[in-house]
Amino acid sequence: MTSSYAKQRPDYRAIFISDVHLGSAGCQAVALCQFLKTHTSEQLYLVGDIIDGWRLRKKWFWPQSHTNVIRRILTAAKRGTDVTYIIGNHDEFLRAFLQFRLAFGDISVKNRALHEGEDGKRYLVVHGDMFDGMMRTDRKWIMHLGDHAYNFLLWANTKLNAVRRWMGLPYWSLSAALKKRTKRALNHIHNFEGHVADYCRRKGFDGAICGHIHVAEMRDIDGITYMNDGDWVESCTALVEHHDGRWELLHFQPHEVKDAEPVAKEARIRAVA
Repeated sequence: MTSSYAKQRPDYRAIFISDVHLGSAGCQAVALCQFLKTHTSEQLYLVGDIIDGWRLRKKWFWPQSHTNVIRRILTAAKRGTDVTYIIGNHDEFLRAFLQFRLAFGDISVKNRALHEGEDGKRYLVVHGDMFDGMMRTDRKWIMHLGDHAYNFLLWANTKLNAVRRWMGLPYWSLSAALKKRTKRALNHIHNFEGHVADYCRRKGFDGAICGHIHVAEMRDIDGITYMNDGDWVESCTALVEHHDGRWELLHFQPHEVKDAEPVAKEARIRAVA
């Protein structure tokens, strides 16, 4: 007998999420579980930094909510969702196993993937660390130093938002605000996006879908469609492709999600035809 789940058409043609950072204290695992529970798709792309190997090597942190995310993804794959795991820099330890055609159950693991959109375009799906100049071997120490600073900001952000909740104020991201106000950060983002677009142009892709810089975005760069699905540490954003070919960024409000009653308020950021 066919289950009611199998009879229902998935909500989206494809969902793209990245930078979950399971294993870190900043991960919004409860919100992500609710999102995956209420948003189904034919294809699910995990676009890198799903597991934070950098954090786990320094200190083990793995609460039940992080296990629940893994279970939710495995369940989706078992029920027919085509799940692809793209490796990022924080989970780069997996790259050593790619030669063995690494897979977790029904989940395939790759460095990059090609997604053919309903709009007929060919999209490169890649985490994006390859386009980040700070990820060069001789500069990785700077990236690790920045990782320490970023985690301090997340800790400060948690304390700040605890006070804001007590005062009845909405969630506010300290690190996201600093990115918007810091010229160097804006230049880094702009350079990253430009490198992605240039690569796609040289290799014959119509567009790119990536993560890495924790800034959700959809825009045209000289004829190349650039889309970044953001992150699940600060922004809780996902990129989705509708069945009619429209692309959209979705934003969950993590401060409204409770462990006992995980109800997330969804806000649509923007959609393109």
